[in-house]
Amino acid sequence: MPELPEVETTVRGLAPALDGHRLTLVETRRADLRHPFPPDLRQRMTGATVTGLGRRAKYGLVDTDRGDTMIFHLGMSGRWRIDPHEMLTHDHLILETDAGRRLALNDPRRFGFVDLWRSDDLAAYPPFAAMGPEPLGADFSAAYLAGALAGRQAPIKAMLLDQRIVAGLGNIYVCEALHLARIAPSRAAGRISRARLARLVDAVRAVLLAAIAAGGSSLRDYVRPDGELGYFSKEWRVYGREGEACGCGAPVRRRVDSGRSTFWCAACQAG
Repeated sequence: MPELPEVETTVRGLAPALDGHRLTLVETRRADLRHPFPPDLRQRMTGATVTGLGRRAKYGLVDTDRGDTMIFHLGMSGRWRIDPHEMLTHDHLILETDAGRRLALNDPRRFGFVDLWRSDDLAAYPPFAAMGPEPLGADFSAAYLAGALAGRQAPIKAMLLDQRIVAGLGNIYVCEALHLARIAPSRAAGRISRARLARLVDAVRAVLLAAIAAGGSSLRDYVRPDGELGYFSKEWRVYGREGEACGCGAPVRRRVDSGRSTFWCAACQAG
């Protein structure tokens, strides 16, 4: 599933084709993805000018001069294609701009979705209402984590994946950040010292920024809007490397927690 770096990469890739341009065509080629397309999507977006693009957690945001924001989620296999030579079977939403650019939202598994919400009330959008701070924002700090995790016996990995604690973190980057911070994924969240939490905050930011710079991690269906693969998977420290040597020489281990694979080094992440 595309995670925060992949969505950020997608939004940045869409910006040159969309930002500041008027949408001359908005066409849905089926009634729904995971959820039905908004019935008034075509009416509200056709003729609107895109005033900015952004991201909240793993959701992409397309703001318009009509005060509407188009929200998209890539689900398991969604990706945007810019100026495709031909339409594909799974191109489910088509946008065209006054500059003659064409963009297609392609989603073979249809676990993604598109929604519309008023731009001045995005904080009340139901999936956003209970979310924690953005991991790359100033509100995500050791002090914040200490308060949010106080008394929690659940494993730190599970807490970082909880969108109510911090928005947008997914399995790959949590595994990578915990390894960089040298914290065991099974460590009780409420028992981690403030100094270690500070190290963890720095590690989360470092991993996400490196992944964004690399264009994300291409897994299965995800590619960037320009058709290129993200290459951060070549820099993975532990994720997907079960049995291989960690940088310290010990083998990378794997176990399954709640249906997700956890990768870690028992030597580097002993506590």
